[in-house]
Amino acid sequence: MALIKQIRQRTGLAIGVIAGGLILFLLGGDLLSPNSSLLNSSQNIVGEIAGEEITLEEYSLKVEEFKAMFQQRSGRPATEPEMVSVREQAWQAMIVERVFDEEYQKLGLTVSSAELVDMVQGKNIVPELRAQLVNPETGQFDKNQLISFLQTLETADPAQQAGWAQQEQLFAQSRLRIKYDNLLATSEYFTTAEAKLEHKAANTIADASILYIPYYVIADGDVKIEDKDLTAYLNKHQEKFKIGNTANLEYVSFSILPSGEDSARVISSINELTEELRNSTEDSVFVSRNSELQNPFITFRPGDELPTSLTSNVSDLQVGQTYGPYVTPNSSYVTYKVSEQYEGTARMRASHILFSTDGMDDAGKAAVKSQAEEVLADIKANGNFAAAASQYGQDGTAQNGGDLGWFAKEDFVEPFAAATYAAKSTGLLPNLVETEYGYHIIEVTALPSSTYTKLAILELELAASDATRNEAFRNADSFAAESGNRNEFTENATEKGYRILQANNVDATSRNLNNLQNAREVIIWAFGEGSQGEVSEVFELDNSYVVATIVSKKEEGKAKLEDVREQVEQLVRNEKKAALIAEKLAGKTTLEEMKAVFADASINEIPDLRLSASVIPGVGFAPKAVGAIFGLQASGQLTKPVQEDIGVLVGRLNNLTPSSEIGDYTSYQAQLSQSGSQRMTYQIMMALQDLAEVKDYRYKFY
Repeated sequence: MALIKQIRQRTGLAIGVIAGGLILFLLGGDLLSPNSSLLNSSQNIVGEIAGEEITLEEYSLKVEEFKAMFQQRSGRPATEPEMVSVREQAWQAMIVERVFDEEYQKLGLTVSSAELVDMVQGKNIVPELRAQLVNPETGQFDKNQLISFLQTLETADPAQQAGWAQQEQLFAQSRLRIKYDNLLATSEYFTTAEAKLEHKAANTIADASILYIPYYVIADGDVKIEDKDLTAYLNKHQEKFKIGNTANLEYVSFSILPSGEDSARVISSINELTEELRNSTEDSVFVSRNSELQNPFITFRPGDELPTSLTSNVSDLQVGQTYGPYVTPNSSYVTYKVSEQYEGTARMRASHILFSTDGMDDAGKAAVKSQAEEVLADIKANGNFAAAASQYGQDGTAQNGGDLGWFAKEDFVEPFAAATYAAKSTGLLPNLVETEYGYHIIEVTALPSSTYTKLAILELELAASDATRNEAFRNADSFAAESGNRNEFTENATEKGYRILQANNVDATSRNLNNLQNAREVIIWAFGEGSQGEVSEVFELDNSYVVATIVSKKEEGKAKLEDVREQVEQLVRNEKKAALIAEKLAGKTTLEEMKAVFADASINEIPDLRLSASVIPGVGFAPKAVGAIFGLQASGQLTKPVQEDIGVLVGRLNNLTPSSEIGDYTSYQAQLSQSGSQRMTYQIMMALQDLAEVKDYRYKFY
């Protein structure tokens, strides 16, 4: 797929900026440092795809690929929360490679070199490139940026060339997936008979009365449940109770949040430093040395938002004044000094609606101008600028109500800048403005301002001191060392007054334990080397040390009765209650007689129940009852008692209005086809994964 030599008409497009969108379409790093013993063991299998075992090494390489693409795209390394998504993308890519590539080969689907050239420099440039190479003034694709980059590619460094080659491969994979999905989606066909059924379901209407009897009309004590009943129900409905890898854990948390002494120390320091900053003549140097903020000396331009902890406390800033210290939402203390205010390049804010005339002749431009004038007149009359921008705007600002943000005069082409900067007040400009890009309707949202403010920001984080952390660790380590098993864990915690917290049904892929964030290491231990009754070592989380013990573990597969007893008991109880309710209703011939048996029963009148409905207004989800009502043959007939999840229902058909015949059912065929096509991509992915019997063991490592 390397097309470097083929592309002759080709600035610094960052390789990888468009990889993210392609990856997400195709799928529909830093690897938490797995240790060498795992890498070298026979148990380094992270999953299976189509019968092929996937090793940790192989998966790690794929994650590194996606990690590198993330960094190229964003210009920074992925954070740990972002790495969760990166790892998942890498895993899904491996599924795609093994499952879809085989399908492409069977069907003979390919992407030719000529097709790929067209995708990157021809008439059909891929959306991922078009979305990234946008002229900031017009919000439209700028092909000149692409050409400039491609022209320099042959002399680029090897890493950049390799990145582009990888980009080409993603383009090709994306196009193959589009072809494959479209091939199957367009094969969706619904017959006239199916369209007639759809029409009938949507337009057949029943006037019905429905008796609703909730299960609580029968006391739980009136129902006898034995283990044999539960076992029989579970055996009959195993598909309802498949379980994943879960565990029940108990843990003790040792806080490493700042102590009172830590808070007093920081307050004392910030107060002393605030006085020094107040008297400082070198503000930028002072905060650079003493502030814990990465960029402590900042110039705020017109339109830039000043820190909320400053603006919420001070309404009128004065040059040379020091304000604070204040407490921030991030648990730090901050002081501000207004070092300087000066007049600089003016900036203003406006919104616009672009009616593009790119490539049009005079007649085309005249038609566009006429449309723009009509829209302008409507806005003048109704004041719906943002809605009009969303409807008519032809650049990237349309989705934001046409907002261009704050800009300097030189940022825009002369006719646009002249018109906006000539405005004497905010609001809609009375006339269209024509530029080389088309006709603009403009609304000025903030007049020009030229005041710049320099702030020196002194910030100290309120964090636990080493003494606080060491004390917490000593307590946690001592507790873990003295607790050889779960019984000792419980005894020691009770004796020392430590609170034992429970985390039940923890999924193997979870990242949190209750409200403890980033607890993945604890969960990996529980589903990896940890065994039932074992006590862990000390784990360091964001704001605490944790010692855990495993109460129980459940492996993926069919559920055992002890795993789902509570759920099964409820369902069996409802079945038995439904049978008792039906018994008590036997012999009653009207809904009113039936209602008299149960004080908590209710009769609901539904004059417009449709055959396509699955929810009964005022009652709830009851598809079986709806089907039973439409199965009645004549007005006045009653259904048998119908057991639903919400209770027992009996329906009476008062009147039935059949759907009328229509001459053309193609609209219903089109609706069914569109709905089927929209589901197709997801269904294809799920079906192929099922056929490939994908097994995911990554929870043991990450």
